Amino acid sequence: MKLLLQDLEAEVLASHQLGQDVYLLRLHAPLIAEAAQPGQFVHVRCSETFDPLLRRPLSIHDAGNEGELTLLYQVKGRGTAWLARQQSGQKINILGPRGRGFTLPQNKRLALVAGGMGMVPLLFLARRALEAGNEVDFFYGARDREQLYQLETLKAMQVNLFLATDDGSAGFQGPVTKLWEKYIPERSYDRGYACGPRPALAAFACLAGRASLPAEVSLEERMACGLGACRGCVTALQDPSGNKYYENVCTGGPVFDAVAVYWED
Repeated sequence: MKLLLQDLEAEVLASHQLGQDVYLLRLHAPLIAEAAQPGQFVHVRCSETFDPLLRRPLSIHDAGNEGELTLLYQVKGRGTAWLARQQSGQKINILGPRGRGFTLPQNKRLALVAGGMGMVPLLFLARRALEAGNEVDFFYGARDREQLYQLETLKAMQVNLFLATDDGSAGFQGPVTKLWEKYIPERSYDRGYACGPRPALAAFACLAGRASLPAEVSLEERMACGLGACRGCVTALQDPSGNKYYENVCTGGPVFDAVAVYWED
């Protein structure tokens, strides 16, 4: 299906606060929901004026057949604070879907590794992966139990769920990549995916490389224009010979092959 970039007014269906400064926003945006692929994002105008001027890039958390688009985000400034105040029936301007999404096989065993808010694009990925006949091991880590969001949704999707927390209040105590490392030998994965803080992604990429496991990561970089014009979100990559070069995360990503990312920066 050809993906078309849409710039439209989406109706707010509901907005729920899931935790401290964390909100789940359900929008009616059928054109974007139909075209969206896991790993892509939408660029949201977070104002009724031009202040703040720049849109906010938000990963697509889920997309349904009824034209529903779901965003899960954390309030970090004036723009997302404005978004958190929007209520059912109001309209929000969104642009999308944007960016390169994840590559999905069929009928394979997949490992999804999420750190903190990195679970946002991976829930959508898990849903599409299951629909494609894959078995999904979902590794989800956070600082504590209260910061593990959408657990009931994940359980209802029938993924194999593995939890980790820094303080041990839920699941394995320690980094989620340490938990995943324990299962790599016995689970014989065909492909791995990750999203989260950059140190966790670097650890994930290292483990995938040791296991010769094809893997993709979704990078979380600050974006300005979101269209590849300002070059504000460039990241360092490396070609197969190890030569370093730079690419826009907004147009070349946010999903990249783990081996292509230059992790030493």
